[in-house]
Amino acid sequence: MNESKKNRIMEIVKEKDVKFIRLQFTDVPGTLKNMAIPVSQLEKALDGEIMFDGSSISGFADISESDMYLVPDLDTFVIFPWRSSVGKVARFICDVYTPEGEPYAGCPRNNLKRVLKELHAMGYKMNVGPEAEFFLFLTDENGKATTNTHDEAGYFDLAPMDLGENARRDMDVTLEEMGFEIEASHHEVAPGQHEIDFKYSDALNIADAIMTFKLTVRSIAQRHGLHASFMPKPLYGVNGSGMHTHQSLFKDGENIFYDASDPDGLSQEARFYMGGILKHARAMSAITNPTVNSYKRLVPGYEAPVYVAWSGRNRSCLIRVPAKRGMSTRIELRNPDPSCNPYLAIAVMLKAGLDGILNQIPCPPPVDKNIYKMEEEERLAQGIQCLPGSLYEALQEMSGDALIKSALNDHLYEKFIEGRMEEWKEYNIQVTPWELNQYLTRI
Repeated sequence: MNESKKNRIMEIVKEKDVKFIRLQFTDVPGTLKNMAIPVSQLEKALDGEIMFDGSSISGFADISESDMYLVPDLDTFVIFPWRSSVGKVARFICDVYTPEGEPYAGCPRNNLKRVLKELHAMGYKMNVGPEAEFFLFLTDENGKATTNTHDEAGYFDLAPMDLGENARRDMDVTLEEMGFEIEASHHEVAPGQHEIDFKYSDALNIADAIMTFKLTVRSIAQRHGLHASFMPKPLYGVNGSGMHTHQSLFKDGENIFYDASDPDGLSQEARFYMGGILKHARAMSAITNPTVNSYKRLVPGYEAPVYVAWSGRNRSCLIRVPAKRGMSTRIELRNPDPSCNPYLAIAVMLKAGLDGILNQIPCPPPVDKNIYKMEEEERLAQGIQCLPGSLYEALQEMSGDALIKSALNDHLYEKFIEGRMEEWKEYNIQVTPWELNQYLTRI
């Protein structure tokens, strides 16, 4: 524990009249969990002495080994701007530890740190920049979410068409108060759909930031009488919400994806990294698109990237390489959605890309033609695969990919598969409104 940093936090808490501390962590499915303690317990928390029952957390321990400890990451300390000015609330993001003082294998944040150690041992640093989309829905008289969108605006529209402008501005301001550097925010393609982009950072910081971003967006939306949903495909017939994920690797302060002597400005490492991503894309989708609903978004059309290919400009491909070069050279993986657990998703993306570099997995030629308009025969002739069409298919792909399984430890893999298969089985026995409309009076 950094004593000077710990003491400074104690001083800030006193100066700012903080009364409660939230200790946050993420479960295996990617849900943010929280324990609130009074400020009188802060020193105990900073010493890693706060316990909780891990057997009650999805994907964690069973009842025979339930004692867990929350160890705050001091760098994640922040005061929530939207709380009362009297008696403020602050938070830490925590790692989960066992009573023996070891990082708990079921903690997704611990797992990402494990994978990042492999990267750092190679002398690399990973930068990540997410673009998380979300919908703003109206709430009913009881404050519960509906599927009625807040407006009927479209891409880049502004007020009065964009009725979410005020809420989005408050989200931007609040996020900036919490240390985010907001680069852009705008209305997206679908009615009621929005996007707020914040500056890239190293992989662990961005995984933390995604969890904080979703909490903040939901909290500010609620203050506007709205519900913010990160569900991938909440509405039929319009675009779903993705979380395009920009990635680059740096070594000794230089972007190793850039090569000025290459006609495309791309290094061999960049091409190998893409080769690894493309090789493992179908198996990775179980992590990057982990819900039944995720695959309602991943269908041809609606700008969804369902084809395993890459291009410098073609957005029908799984990977796009944005035009900027030099220090800004990066790849954009377009299939992840905001329902994913960012700690697990970044871990599998990195592991796949490193597999490409370490084993020099060749990257196929770019596909600059609109794949949506290709005939199946043409796609097959070019070796262009599709992503899985369902969560079940994705889980089957993942179970057969040793590399992707290794991006999760044994505990996380088993718990993840178990939880997702339960969801799939539950989904399959539901009787949906579509089925009733189709069959109730016809059969």
